[in-house]
Formats: sequence, C-alpha cells, structure tokens
Amino acid sequence: MNKEWSEKNRRMQSLIGKKESFDEGIALLLELREDLFGQITSIVNTYPKEAFFQMPFAKAKGYHSKTLGYSLWHIFRIEDIVAHTLICQDSQVLYSEDWNREINSPIITTGNELKGEGIAEFSAALDVRALYDYCRSVMDSTNELLKNLQYKDLRKKFTDDDRERLIESGSVSKDEDALWLIDYWCGKDVKGLIQMPFSRHWIMHIEAMCRIKNELCRKARKGVDFIAFCGLSCNHCFLKEWCGGCRTSYNTCSYATCSPDRVCPNAACCEEKGLDGCYDCDSLAGCLTGFYSGGNDTNAVKAMAMFIRKHGKKELAAALDNLHEKYDFQKIQEILGFDLNEGLKILEENRY
Repeated sequence: MNKEWSEKNRRMQSLIGKKESFDEGIALLLELREDLFGQITSIVNTYPKEAFFQMPFAKAKGYHSKTLGYSLWHIFRIEDIVAHTLICQDSQVLYSEDWNREINSPIITTGNELKGEGIAEFSAALDVRALYDYCRSVMDSTNELLKNLQYKDLRKKFTDDDRERLIESGSVSKDEDALWLIDYWCGKDVKGLIQMPFSRHWIMHIEAMCRIKNELCRKARKGVDFIAFCGLSCNHCFLKEWCGGCRTSYNTCSYATCSPDRVCPNAACCEEKGLDGCYDCDSLAGCLTGFYSGGNDTNAVKAMAMFIRKHGKKELAAALDNLHEKYDFQKIQEILGFDLNEGLKILEENRY
C-alpha cells in the first residue's frame, strides 16, 4: 500500500475518532481524497482509450485483475449508492444528469457480478471521459456530505428499512458476488463507512489501477526502440515505470500529455519528415521544437541526440549505464547540466 496514502488514512481514522479532533480528521480525509483523485485524473488524461478495457492481470486474484474502466465505475458507483441511497436517503448522482446514458453503461449496479470477459466487454463500452466526469461529480457530492457531518453522526447505524431500500433501488445485483454488499454496508455505522468505501476502498482500487497501467506500459514498450525521438533513453528515464515511451500509444512524457492529440512535437516533426529521430535531422543544432524549445532541460536532451548522431544508440545506452553506476540520480539533466558542450563532454567521457 502507498505509504503516504496509508499514513494519511491511519491519521484520519484516529482524528475523527475523537470529538476534539474530528474536524481536523475530516479535513485530512478531504485532502486524501483529493490526492487520490489526482491519480485518477492523471490516468484518464494520459492513457489511451484502449488502456481502459485491457486486463493485463486477468488470471490474478485481487483488485488488479480488473480493468481501469471497471475500477472507476466500481469505486464511484459504490460511493454514490452508499452516500445517497443509504446515508442521505436521496437520489443518486447517477440519475441527476442522465449519467448512465452519457457513460454508455449497460448496468447501474456496482459491477461485482461481472467476471472475466464480461468485465472487458463492459469496460470497452464505456465513454471514459463521461465516466470521469461522473466520478468527479460523485466525489464532490460526497465531499459535501462529509463536510456537513458532525461527530455525533459517526455512530449512526442502519436498519432493516435501510437494507430494503438498497434492495429496491436495484443498484446492487442479486448475484452472490454482489448481494453481500448490502449486509456489509448495513452492518457498519457511519464511521465504518468513512473507511469503506469513502477512503480505504479508494486506496485499494487506485493502487490496483496503478499496477494495471504500469503493466500495460511495460508490455507496450516490449520490443520497441528504447530511444525517444528527441534522443532521451526510455530505459534510463525516471518515468519508465509508468510510461510506454513516445513510440507507443502509452506515452506519458510531459510534452506529449500537454500537446494536441497527445503527440510530442518532436515525434510529430520526425514522423512528418520521415526521420527515425531528431538525431537524423540536419536542423538539430538550432532546433527549438518540443524538448528543444528552451528551459533547463533543452541542452541535456539535445546533447544526447547529438551524441547518438555521432556514436549511435547503443553507445548512448552504454554511457548512460556508466553514469548510473557512478551517480545516484533520476533525471539525466541533473548530470549533464544545462550547457550543451559540457553535456556532450560528459557523455564522451563515459562511453567506456
């Protein structure tokens, strides 16, 4: 479990358990939820649609055996149901703006009843952007609920009438893998529901989503040229655990995620010119495209491209291996510095 998220969750639970620190605990809970949703936002804004219905761990046991799309739906359907049908006894967010039609979901349930290929097929049908917007709306709605909670509300328990209302809503499948949820929720008080599903449930599923996306990137990079169009080595990049590289559709490089159609300007330029990379371009020295557009990273990246032009990709990889053996660093810019000639000199000195 992510240590930072886990520690915040532990502290939050401790704080809300005491009247004098309850408000501080709720504030920490909202902060944790915002942190976690930031990870969701990054995934939705960065990865291609195909990523949301892939099951790289289909045969595994655990939350990571699902898909990114299913995980989003499941987290926030459960929250919507618990917050509104169970606690507030009002209308779910799903029905407030015809979200189900926009999302194109064939179900209104939590999805616990889905299995195997059924999960993949369900996920492929979803409009990911609409689903994300629904998730955001559910989070915002629940946050208002949490802000209005008082310490005395934590001990509120639920009745047979509450259980019946959940059943009648049709929000939970009668499948044995789903129906247990109703007894589970109704067996808790509000304090217990803050943990599951309003905090720890998020953590478990979002951590699983991180495992899924990282594995998808690893598979995407397999057999693909590890040198980026700009000259960076994906095998030596600090993003490599969650980036497929600019030669795949799983590119999470900053210049790609900030560019139209998620295509890095360097990659777009090379493809337009029919070049393998910027290192093959006659205009490299004076180029101001993408990574070469200025700022502290410019000359370090350009130095690698110029080194490739002179010695080749394997030589660059060897030089970077040597530098990683000598120094503890994440970004190669920390070692090559901001001066083009100095960066080239350092690479030359570490060829062997």
